[in-house]
Amino acid sequence: MDDELRSHFFASSDGLQLHALTLGEANHLTPVVCLPGLTRPARDFIILALHLHRADGRRIALLDYRGRGGSDWDPDWSHYSIPVEHGDVLRLLDALDIHKAIFVGLSRGGFHALMVSKHRPESVAGLVLNDIGPRIEPAGLVRIKDYLGKLPVLRDTDAAIAHYKRLMAAHFPAVTDEDWRFYVSNSLNHTPERMRLSYDPQLARIMDSFDPAAPMPDLWEDFVAIRAPILALRGENSDLLSPEGHAEMARRNPLCQLHVVPGQGHAPLLLDTPTLTRIGAFVTGL
Repeated sequence: MDDELRSHFFASSDGLQLHALTLGEANHLTPVVCLPGLTRPARDFIILALHLHRADGRRIALLDYRGRGGSDWDPDWSHYSIPVEHGDVLRLLDALDIHKAIFVGLSRGGFHALMVSKHRPESVAGLVLNDIGPRIEPAGLVRIKDYLGKLPVLRDTDAAIAHYKRLMAAHFPAVTDEDWRFYVSNSLNHTPERMRLSYDPQLARIMDSFDPAAPMPDLWEDFVAIRAPILALRGENSDLLSPEGHAEMARRNPLCQLHVVPGQGHAPLLLDTPTLTRIGAFVTGL
C-alpha cells in the first residue's frame, strides 16, 4: 500500500501559490478532504490521513490555507478571511478533481466545511466537525486572540514543547509527550536563529476588531439544513464549544452524531486511538 504523501501546488484566484498534501490515488471510494484550524498547517492531519488511508486505500487531501504551512503568505493580511479562503478551498477541490468528499474540519476548518455544504451541497458526502459548531463561546476566542501571532524566543524543540505545555497543558492533560512533540513540530519552523511560527504573524490582525461582548454569528440555519451525515467532536475541556452547544447540534439535526475526546480542549489533536477509530468508523460507514 502506498503511504507516500505528495505535495501539490496550485494558484489562487489572486496569484498566490497554495499548497496541499495528498495520500493515495483517486478510486471508487469517496475521498476525505481535511481543512485545518486558524493557524494550523495541513500536516496536522498526517496521522489521521495515514489511519484512514491504511484502512481501505481511499484518497486523502490536506490543505494549507494562504499564509500557513507550505502556502504563500498574502501581502494583504485582510485576505486572511473566511470568504477568500473559501474560494481557495473550492479551487483546491477543482485542482484535485474532487467532485464529492467527506470533509474533516478542525475549528476554522469546520466553518469552511459548513460553507461548502451550504454552497456546494452536492459535493459533501459527510462532515466531521472538530470542536466547532453553530454556536461558539466568546471566552475561547478571547484566549485565542491572546496568543495569536506571538512567540517568545525559543532555540530548540525541547524549549518549544515546554512553552506549549505551559500555554495549553491545563486543557490537554491527556496529551502524551510524543503527541506534544508532533504538535510542536507542526506549529514551528526551525531557522538558524530561532524557532518561528509556521504561519504569517499578520494573521493575528484579523482579530483586532473582535469584541467578546458583541453577538456571535448564528449558524444554526445553515447547520440544520445539512443533509449529509455529521460527526461532531468536542474536546472535554473545550472553551469554544460548550457541552450544551454540542448536545444541541444532535438535537437540531438528526443526522449529527456526537463524540467527546477526554482530557483535551480546543481543539482535539486527532492523534489518540479512540478518536482516530471513531472517525474511521464514521468514514467507512459512509
